[in-house]
Amino acid sequence: MNSTVINKIGERALIVSCQPVIGGPLDKDEFVVAMAKAAEIGGASALRIEGVSRVKAVKNEVEIPVIGIVKHDQGSIYISPFPEDFKALTKAGADIVAFDATLRERPVPVAELIRYGKTLDLCLMADCASLEDANHAWDCGCEIVGSTLSGYLDGPLAIPEEPDFNLIREMANRNMRVMAEGRIHTPSQARRALDEGAWAVTVGTALTRLELTTGWFYQALH
Repeated sequence: MNSTVINKIGERALIVSCQPVIGGPLDKDEFVVAMAKAAEIGGASALRIEGVSRVKAVKNEVEIPVIGIVKHDQGSIYISPFPEDFKALTKAGADIVAFDATLRERPVPVAELIRYGKTLDLCLMADCASLEDANHAWDCGCEIVGSTLSGYLDGPLAIPEEPDFNLIREMANRNMRVMAEGRIHTPSQARRALDEGAWAVTVGTALTRLELTTGWFYQALH
């Protein structure tokens, strides 16, 4: 199954993360499904969806693969940190499960999560913050490593403006299957990520968080 999902997404693919601002006016299941269908029409090869119920709802409406995650609002390791998250997302129909793969203190070790995911015949994506994270996850058997968490571990004031192209390039140079993700806000940045060696690119905020993107234009005008 893993190779089938990878091949269906294909190289140089666009993945759209349909995760609205929490508590915002678009934070409703029907709007997430609508965004997912619109992204598919626009050319997305896969979708990144948060929440078991939303993964199931989206899978019922699209033909392209879904990367599922569960976010927990307690603890620093908040992206799919538990085996039960993997199991629930699998039952909901997720084609790929993404999880925090950083080498920090965590409730379940990365290697243990990956071993469990393999028992479910899952394709796994490691959300990484460093080359060390990616090396460990790849060596443990993850099919995809992402730059997802780079720049986000030191608090909101320390988040860079640009994507971490250096990490993307370093991971690609190790012959890993790299998902460029995090602060990719323009088509030129997405293209550069591919030029640095990324297998595919995930774009979220710039496409699905209207409150934030509207704010970019508002600030520019004021």
